[in-house]
Amino acid sequence: MSAEVQHRPIRSFVLRAGRLGTGQQKALEELGPRYVLPYQSAPLDLAASFGREAPRVLEIGFGMGQATAEIAREHPDIDYLGVEVHTPGVGALLKLIGEQGIANLRIVQHDAVEVLRHMIPQAGLDGIHIFFPDPWHKKRHHKRRLIQPAFAQLLAERLKPGGYLHLATDWEDYARQMLEVLGATPLLRNSAETYAPRPHYRPLTKFEQRGMRLGHGVWDLVFLRV
Repeated sequence: MSAEVQHRPIRSFVLRAGRLGTGQQKALEELGPRYVLPYQSAPLDLAASFGREAPRVLEIGFGMGQATAEIAREHPDIDYLGVEVHTPGVGALLKLIGEQGIANLRIVQHDAVEVLRHMIPQAGLDGIHIFFPDPWHKKRHHKRRLIQPAFAQLLAERLKPGGYLHLATDWEDYARQMLEVLGATPLLRNSAETYAPRPHYRPLTKFEQRGMRLGHGVWDLVFLRV
């Protein structure tokens, strides 16, 4: 086995082919230069990026962006930075930004682990959202899950004292792992005894509503930076 394979860095994503719609392509061309921030291996000036001082929340892996757009639209006093690698998702969220006139949202199209390490200063965030990350449901793939001790530590270090980390998953096994990993992270404390009620700001997705009708569970975890 090569050294490259042995020391493969943790990634927040798996690249998947995706079809880019006409509206998404147009949004990328017209709105991308304004709302998509280029990746850089140096701390990002968040105040300059948003043009103001405000609470800042990072979302990792926003998918097609519907929930992200709704949260940002409903909370104009908070600035949101979404990180996503898949171009159709970036295009879809840009399209929503244009249609809904959302001014408090920016995007970085890059691996979230590298964004956190290099672009986000320590204690630079008021909150972090990770909703429905890839569960890697087969046991032999659990090591690929995003929520691991080293990454949890990195997340905690990027939060301000009193800031929050909000995760949600519809895989009970992953929820248990999240609870164990975050509970063992010294800089974090659980806001609930175990799982938290769904915070009011997290909208129910169509996928989630369908799952609930079928009796599937969803687990929210909200931890605070000490």
